[in-house]
Amino acid sequence: MSDVTVTRATPQGMVTLKLPPGDVAWGPALAALGLSVPAVRRLERAGDRAALWMAPDEVLLLVPDPAAALAALAGPLAGAHHLAADVGAARVVFAVAGPRAREVLAKLCPVDLHPAAFPAGSARRTRAAQVACMLWAEAADDLRLSCFRSVEGYVADLLTLSADPAGSVGLFRA
Repeated sequence: MSDVTVTRATPQGMVTLKLPPGDVAWGPALAALGLSVPAVRRLERAGDRAALWMAPDEVLLLVPDPAAALAALAGPLAGAHHLAADVGAARVVFAVAGPRAREVLAKLCPVDLHPAAFPAGSARRTRAAQVACMLWAEAADDLRLSCFRSVEGYVADLLTLSADPAGSVGLFRA
């Protein structure tokens, strides 16, 4: 029996929001969704919504209703140079959970996934094998990987192979 599960997460509403770094519209825009601006490589969560730091000028919003989120952003962003777009249909999210979740992803991603370096609430762009992706840690043993839907099958196969108990290498054991 495996001590890690890899599942395709329930479809997730996603909105990308880009503004110049330090723009005064950041705070009001995210506050309209009940969120605050995430710190570098972190995520901010409020109930069923989250803001994931992507770059100094970009956050990825996880929302239950992208159309409603875009409508809520319209007022605070009026007059600001920005991009706000529903990108959820282009992406898929995998949940990697269990005691070996970090090991499974460490085999594929050039990221230090030790719990001290990537604690719960961390988020970052990276690659899984040759695929651009986004990682975030919901909890110590509950991580998420998001990639473009066009490579979903390839990434699902990578994760399944990496999660095979026969390939355990014993990373991050106490």
